[in-house]
Amino acid sequence: MARFGMIIDIDKCTGCYSCFLACKDEFCGNSYPGYAASQPAKGHYWIKVVPVERGTTPKVKLDYIPIPCQQCENASCISGGVPGAVYRRPDGIVIIDPDKARGDKDIVSSCPYRVIYWNEEENVAQKCNFCAHLLDKGWKEPRCVETCPTSAIIFGDLDDPKSEIAKKLKEGKTEQPHPEFAMKPLVTYISLPKRFIAGEVVFADKKDEAAAGVKVRLIGLDSEKETVTDHFGDFEFSGLDANKEYRVRLEYTGYRTLEIQIKTLKDINLGEIVMDK
Repeated sequence: MARFGMIIDIDKCTGCYSCFLACKDEFCGNSYPGYAASQPAKGHYWIKVVPVERGTTPKVKLDYIPIPCQQCENASCISGGVPGAVYRRPDGIVIIDPDKARGDKDIVSSCPYRVIYWNEEENVAQKCNFCAHLLDKGWKEPRCVETCPTSAIIFGDLDDPKSEIAKKLKEGKTEQPHPEFAMKPLVTYISLPKRFIAGEVVFADKKDEAAAGVKVRLIGLDSEKETVTDHFGDFEFSGLDANKEYRVRLEYTGYRTLEIQIKTLKDINLGEIVMDK
C-alpha cells in the first residue's frame, strides 16, 4: 500500500494560482459521494496560496506558499470530530466523511493549520483530500499537482524509494512550517522563507561609483558566512534564523573596517553603508 505525500518547493512557486483554480474546477459544483460534497465557489481555499512579502524597498522579496491539508499522521481533526466523521485511510489521506460529519462544526476549529472550512449550504466541514476520488480511479496525482506549470508540487509514494518524492526527501532539504504542532504532516516544504540581511556599500570618496569587491562577513554566535559586494555594491545573506544576533563586518583595503550589530527580529535592509578611508 502506498503512503501518499507532497513536497512543495517555494523557490519554484510563481503565485500563478493554477493549483487553486484546478481545485475549484474539480470540486465546485461537483460532489463525490464518500469523498466530498460540492465545494462552495467562494470562501473555501482547499489549497490556499499565501503571499509573503519581506524586506523594505529596494531590498524586497515576495514568496508564495501553497497550503493544502497537511494530511497529518497525528491529525487533530480525527479526534476533534464525532467518531467516524474524520478518518485516515491506509494510504495516509485524511478524509472528512461528507455524510457522517454533517453538523459537526468542531472539526473546523480542531485544525491548527486552519485549512478546514465550513460549508453552510451542505452543513459540513471540508478540506483538501488529495483528490482521493481520482487516485482511486488510477490517477497518479491530484489536480493541483497536474496543473502546476513549474512543477513546484511533487506528489507520490513516500515509501517507494524509486519515487521522485522519496528521492527528494532523502536529500534532507524539506521542512515543516510548524514543527511545534507535532502533527507529523505528510506535506513538507523546500525553501520556506527565512530571514535575510542585505545592504549597499559605497566609498565616501567615490560616491558616484559602486563599491564592488568589498568583503562582507556575517558573524553569528555559532556560525559565520562571507561574501563580497557585486558590481552594484550590493550584498545579501539569506536563509537566516529569526531572532538571532549577528555582526556584519565590512573590509576593503585602504578603508576603515566597519562593524554593525544587528538582530534578525525581521528581514533587514541596512540601506546605504558608507566606508571612509
